[in-house]
Amino acid sequence: MRLKMKETISIVLVIIGALIGAGFASGQEIYIFFYSYGIKGIIGIVITCILMGILIYKSLKIIYENEINNYSEFLNRFIKNKKLNKIINIILNGLLLISFFIMIAGFGAYFQQEIGVSKTIGSIILVLLCAIVFFTSVRGVLKASEYIVPLLIIFIIIVGVRNIISMDLDSIQIPQIKRGWLLSAIIYCSYNLILLIPVLISLREQIKNGKNIKKIAIISGAIMLVVSVMIFMLIAKSEIDISQLEMPIVFIIRTYFPKFKEIYAFIILASIFTTAISVGIGFLQNICKNKKNYTQIVLIMCITSLVISNFGFSKLVNLTYPIFGYLGIIQIILIIMAL
Repeated sequence: MRLKMKETISIVLVIIGALIGAGFASGQEIYIFFYSYGIKGIIGIVITCILMGILIYKSLKIIYENEINNYSEFLNRFIKNKKLNKIINIILNGLLLISFFIMIAGFGAYFQQEIGVSKTIGSIILVLLCAIVFFTSVRGVLKASEYIVPLLIIFIIIVGVRNIISMDLDSIQIPQIKRGWLLSAIIYCSYNLILLIPVLISLREQIKNGKNIKKIAIISGAIMLVVSVMIFMLIAKSEIDISQLEMPIVFIIRTYFPKFKEIYAFIILASIFTTAISVGIGFLQNICKNKKNYTQIVLIMCITSLVISNFGFSKLVNLTYPIFGYLGIIQIILIIMAL
């Protein structure tokens, strides 16, 4: 029984790690896709997490029962047209690359907002660290994410509970309700799913019993619901307009929970680093054909990321994730309709 639970928790943490990146931990994603829509954003979070749980369940079931080994095989279950299959693979690679750029921008944004150092310096530091890892060993860094994810979840819950207990409900200033909150929730779920499917495929061999899939999906959805609501309520605590901040939660913790700022600084920077490695190596494995090709693409990817990161962390999240979200809606429909 303990072995089954350990297996379930281990898989859940990998899934949550794929969903909670820099955009989430910084508060930027929750602000853009939920908080900006007012109180309806809470309903949007609930719908998103339920939908995500259903999609995790359906996807893992398809992967496990059909012994799927890669994203192309997964797509072949729904799409027989090779050209369309290829296009969707290109979209996946595009999102992996953009996610890498966003991590670089996020690292730079933290340096600028919290340390007062140029964001370019922060971005250069992460690019150099990523390049070193890409050319040496990735396993150690990815292994570290197994410890960072639980820390991040526990930290958000602890600070979130303290925030709710101390919060004066009369002083909360949540934005007015605006249209589009439901579509925003679906888009958030959609673009996350594009990146999540390859992760779920990589977990197939860890699932020893198909009966655990439902439990994995329920726990994953429940954790996402709790931490998302906690982030939403933390953003609601701010007494200033945080729409211009690159990292709202980092600012709120520094302002209202200063005892925790160093801990969160470590967690979010480590989270950005491991996520950058994860999405970066995912992109490289899909694109590179040989060692010579690998070196060239790593260098081009790292140099390009420094240029793209200058657009700004929040702007990149705001612009690119919704685009991929719209593109991924068709995948949601196909998975839900699958037997």
